[in-house]
Amino acid sequence: MRIHFTGIAGAGMAAAALMMREAGHAISGSDEDVFPPMSTYVEGLGFPIAWRFDPANLPGDLDLLVLGASAKLGGEANVEVQAARARGVRITTFPELVGEATAGRENTVVAGSFGKSTCTGLMAHILRESGVDAGWMIGAISPSLPDTGHWGAAAQVVLEGDEYIVGPADHRSKFALYHPRDVLLTSLVHDHVNVFPTFADYEAPFRDLLRLIPEGGLLVARESAPIRAIADEAACRIVWYDTKPCDGWYARDVTFGEASRFTLVGPGGREVPLATTLLGEHNIENIVGVSAYLLERGLVDAAQLARAVESFGGIRRRLDRLTRRSAVPVVEGFGSSYEKARSAIEAMLLHYPTRPLTVVFEPHTFSWRSRDALAWYDTVFEGVARVLVIPPPHHGEGSHHQSSFPEILDRVAATGVPVTGVETARAALEGLSQLQGDEVVLLLSSGPLLGLPDSLPPMFDRLYGGREAAA
Repeated sequence: MRIHFTGIAGAGMAAAALMMREAGHAISGSDEDVFPPMSTYVEGLGFPIAWRFDPANLPGDLDLLVLGASAKLGGEANVEVQAARARGVRITTFPELVGEATAGRENTVVAGSFGKSTCTGLMAHILRESGVDAGWMIGAISPSLPDTGHWGAAAQVVLEGDEYIVGPADHRSKFALYHPRDVLLTSLVHDHVNVFPTFADYEAPFRDLLRLIPEGGLLVARESAPIRAIADEAACRIVWYDTKPCDGWYARDVTFGEASRFTLVGPGGREVPLATTLLGEHNIENIVGVSAYLLERGLVDAAQLARAVESFGGIRRRLDRLTRRSAVPVVEGFGSSYEKARSAIEAMLLHYPTRPLTVVFEPHTFSWRSRDALAWYDTVFEGVARVLVIPPPHHGEGSHHQSSFPEILDRVAATGVPVTGVETARAALEGLSQLQGDEVVLLLSSGPLLGLPDSLPPMFDRLYGGREAAA
């Protein structure tokens, strides 16, 4: 088929496009108003890509148009969608396409409120390093994998399963379309309040996901009260994991450092020593969950697991060290929800305990912009020395109760954490150019952050590059 992706710079869209190209289809795409790292990543994939929406972008022999779900694409009002519909071309979404394409394979869906991208990337990396040519789809970039999407020759496919809805007209969660044989469930904490107003609303699609696992499938789940409460929806075998002793797999004797080390302990006293360069306790948790799944399924052995875990370079924007020479490290985290932001902050406090932490934060997602989630600001920055906040974007603001920029700043200020609003990249750079040299800076968003991930590191390497910082 000839397939065109409208919104191809979306993380899931690009991964799905790569899978379809490897499956033998001809791919093209278009997008607008995109930013790194996805914009630069997609430019290097070799697809014919247009950076504006135009009916002329659609090939004459187009068989299928895949429409992304981002509000900025305009949905049915998008000119490419209208042109495709007028021509009688089928229009679908990437989760529908991926679900249809992989329906006959052994799909492992990685789901949860947080940890999905890291766990999916880690699982794909371990399988690849162990000689298993599994397929994968990841909504983020990993330096340890050649691409975010891969078709693969083996039966196994690892799919990052997002609970967010397919689109404005289709309120099914994306992961409901992926025909799971197995599920790795990392977490269950209320998120996406714009489409799931209550925790019961948010929990419902996860219940539905567990019901989709066949009797011969496997659920590997993080030990927690919310997941225990829905686990009986699964008719398959359940394996539990945690960072502390539990009825399943867990981490023992954890030591944190430039390379963190721990012993993976499994049922029957099985032990596997592991090491990782990933930061934070939450990444130990991610490694335990992925390891539990792969060992329970017998897809890798202990030696293969240990080698691949140690060599895994993580996920872009998930605590990436951006500076090379600066005595003040600049690290980029992913802050799309409270739990993700808080996990990144806690990791920084754990690995840099003596350094004042400055956070540059952008409330980019609907959840962070919603008045219904203003209480998140009451505790998310605990332990932080200083916060610079970037204004929330305006796309889709009419679809929910969007907070104003002053409301967000006032809510943070009420916690006692020093906070400054910065509306331009220049203001942010000026605010970060007079540091003492003993600090650490965390960039935290799921959005463009005023281009700071690109502009800030060279400035810091120039201003604070006299010596290499120690953790």
